[in-house]
Amino acid sequence: MNDHDRRTDRLSILIEQFDQAREMAQVRLKGLGDEEYLWEPAPGSWSIRRRDEAVTPRAYGPGAWVMDKGAPEIPASEYAEVARQAAGGMSVAKIAEDWSVSAERVEEVLAFTGEPEPDVVPVTTIAWRLAHLHSDFAGRWEWTFGARRRDPHLLVDFTPSASLALDRFWETIDRHRASIATLTDEQLDTVGLSRYPYGSDPDDPYIGVLANANLELIHHMAEIALLRDLWRARRSTQGLP
Repeated sequence: MNDHDRRTDRLSILIEQFDQAREMAQVRLKGLGDEEYLWEPAPGSWSIRRRDEAVTPRAYGPGAWVMDKGAPEIPASEYAEVARQAAGGMSVAKIAEDWSVSAERVEEVLAFTGEPEPDVVPVTTIAWRLAHLHSDFAGRWEWTFGARRRDPHLLVDFTPSASLALDRFWETIDRHRASIATLTDEQLDTVGLSRYPYGSDPDDPYIGVLANANLELIHHMAEIALLRDLWRARRSTQGLP
């Protein structure tokens, strides 16, 4: 695109960022095989698994394969976000509902002072990262542009096939891209345009929800890229092709 033709309105900037991130991700994911897709880099890794082999308390999915999900918690890295929610007028009860924790846990976080200890988070597989992104984009589309009825946790049929998972994922995020391209400025500023039930979307203007979707795509795809690098390095040190 010629610089003179480049649009600089809010939506165009976010769509251009999304398009660049998608293009980079597709290049980085070329050649992903099933073994690498499901590789667990460390003991206790989260992944997608057969339903009867799930190792986490809230693993979810509509089919034979489910995605690991741990117990509800507010991680230390999100304490500042909880403080912002409270400062913005959200009640303790609403914050607790947002994070799926007790009101007592929210009060504990709000009363915390000092530097929190770093979060201990599970290592995840490429399959888990991709499933997380797919579930998130599918759920937010349903609760923004769709019928706003279906449980986001039941929208994506997780699969052990890397190629099938990627085909389905690209289709979902391309649908997202096509839908957001139709938005007006008024819709971008509408609080609650997204009614996604797991998070603060109903309390946020959609422009913020959209910017966060780009952030999710970028940072999770960066993590997937690093896992691919580690997979190749591991095989190289073991003398594997």
